[in-house]
Amino acid sequence: MVRWRGRRRSDNVEDRRGAAGAAGMGALAFFIIRFVFSRFGIVGVVVLVGGYFGLRQIGIDPLLVLNGQTASLGGGQTQLTEADREEGAFVAVILAETEDTWTRRFAEAGRRYEQPGLVLFSRNTVSGCGQASAAMGPFYCPADGKAYLDTNFFAELSRRFGAPGDFAAAYVIAHEVGHHVQTITGVTGRARQAQAAAGGVESNRIQVRMELQADCYAGIWAHDADRTAGILEPGDIEEGLRAAAAIGDDTLQRRSGRQARQETFTHGSSEQRMRWFSIGYRDGSVAACDTFATDRL
Repeated sequence: MVRWRGRRRSDNVEDRRGAAGAAGMGALAFFIIRFVFSRFGIVGVVVLVGGYFGLRQIGIDPLLVLNGQTASLGGGQTQLTEADREEGAFVAVILAETEDTWTRRFAEAGRRYEQPGLVLFSRNTVSGCGQASAAMGPFYCPADGKAYLDTNFFAELSRRFGAPGDFAAAYVIAHEVGHHVQTITGVTGRARQAQAAAGGVESNRIQVRMELQADCYAGIWAHDADRTAGILEPGDIEEGLRAAAAIGDDTLQRRSGRQARQETFTHGSSEQRMRWFSIGYRDGSVAACDTFATDRL
């Protein structure tokens, strides 16, 4: 069990679950205005805003008009349970621990670490990269610098993928933060340019290198969490390795009844994901995580 209780919680967590639906509504409003502007220009936005205040004047809540859509976009008005609050606190502590790791490491390189946001949601929400759903799994959006996470994924890790334990959940968070590190250091931009030029199978191979580097960065956080922060207990790293193995492309493809095909991989095999997480944990070195400079993944 990760010793997370009583530790600092990050201020960068935005909870859109349950009664926190207002945050989801704000994101929805921004999404609608951006969509209307892109399709109809400033005139469309004026009409939209005019319609909003017109409904208010005749006593109709515009949010009720959107009720069917807002329900599907998550948030709602369901009260958070004690278990929900516990998960939120855990996520905030783990995010804070990643902040400590990367703030220190960036400072050692003479740079300032720009902390990411992390959005908790239920079922669906809106991100800077478009609509997000629980079916997509956890992901990082470079457009708004936020990771998105439906905490039900933690239960899925245990029940569906056979990877229980709080460190398995921590590994997932640290992996998404790894994508943020890639973005602010320019790795993501260079990789996207290479993918656009390559296309097809080669684009998938570049994506695999991206994901494996994020796994290695998660390992760096685990290195610091163990040796510096002292929050890990025996068995935690094994939980992380089980999680990495459970969500390898080959394992997921076989689980779904398909043959594992390397050319279709986008995240790496179970063995690769375990190996690169282990490299980050063992070496604790950003240089050791350069998956783009090696012939052996």
